[in-house]
Amino acid sequence: MPRRLLVVITTEVADGVLHDFVRNRGGDDAEMLVVAPASEISRLDWLTNAEDDARTEAASLAVKTAEATPTEDVEARVGDPSPVKAIEDALREFPADEVLVVTRPDNDASWLEEGSGETAQTRFRLPVIRVTVAEDGTLTLR
Repeated sequence: MPRRLLVVITTEVADGVLHDFVRNRGGDDAEMLVVAPASEISRLDWLTNAEDDARTEAASLAVKTAEATPTEDVEARVGDPSPVKAIEDALREFPADEVLVVTRPDNDASWLEEGSGETAQTRFRLPVIRVTVAEDGTLTLR
């Protein structure tokens, strides 16, 4: 039975790096759901529900990420601006075996994504792997 991976991503990752990382986590036949939270949004836009630009950027990131994965069984979606809420929403429909939360380091993160990896690790019962993407493109597991 293939592994089911939920990938929640808020920043771009080089295609080859992501491909290899996901292959190591779930193999070539993993079922995947890629969710890109619309987290690139100002506090004012968030309060006024002016999320259109953030949702457009998130849709592009979700599709690009899904295309870079090693599996053919992948779906891409835009999620809630809060990465943790996006995970909650996705898990209602996609019973994942593991969650990969891919963000920038907290000192580079947006106000909505800051601390989301740690929060997800404590909130959910399934394994949550936090991956940060440095400016040079390297991945760090937390």
